Amino acid sequence: MTPRRGVALTPMETRRDVIVRAAVLADELGYEIFALPEGWGLDAGPVLTEIALRTGRINLASSVLSIWGRTPATLAMSAATLHQVSGGRYVLGLGTSTKALAEGFHDTAFEHPAAKLRDVVTKVRALLDGQPAQLSHAPAARPLRLGQPPAPEVPIWVAALGQHTTRVAAELGDGRIPGPALADGELEQILGARRNRNQGDRRRNCGDQRGPASVMDHGALPAQRTLTRSRRPTQPTSALAPMARTNTTISIAYMRGISNNV
Repeated sequence: MTPRRGVALTPMETRRDVIVRAAVLADELGYEIFALPEGWGLDAGPVLTEIALRTGRINLASSVLSIWGRTPATLAMSAATLHQVSGGRYVLGLGTSTKALAEGFHDTAFEHPAAKLRDVVTKVRALLDGQPAQLSHAPAARPLRLGQPPAPEVPIWVAALGQHTTRVAAELGDGRIPGPALADGELEQILGARRNRNQGDRRRNCGDQRGPASVMDHGALPAQRTLTRSRRPTQPTSALAPMARTNTTISIAYMRGISNNV
């Protein structure tokens, strides 16, 4: 299987015009996915909307949105809207972010991050599937559904570094966004947890098997390296063996610096 290749930025890049031009160029050069992070600067949603309107082929991912900064309902609304705007090219990336951002920017206690991640992914997926909101803080209220067509096909990729968040990614996610590289045994752990989940689904005959999983493998382009229109996707800076016949690995080249001349 040929590895899939994409381009990602770091949260330090906040020049919106440069980001959009880089995404348009990546689309023209044949990259498969453009991943946009969100830190404490640009809101990823509007930027991805602009990119979606200016591209026609490349997949677009929020990589990643913090689970502390938005409610599950807001995340589901944004994902379903971007799914419509992009013509089905959007991937929702969710993660626990960092203690510094959760507490120092969103004013939310960074407690039990893996449990919070599991709760948010579960609730977002339910809303995208067309189910009523799963209410925790106002259980007596009448739960509402998403006020637009369900979008169960929106992939949810889960950012995971530790054992607990990796298990959430394997059990609930359609893909996993790891750290700079997978440690020994991590790939087998993901596949094992996913097989166990699918076997349990079959035993319960619930039909909720998410199918193939994707893993982003992060490489890095040298600082200030510039995309040019003569450059085509080449071998990624690091590549994983395919997860399985029906699973894929997406090698992501991180751009630490982008020229204004993109």
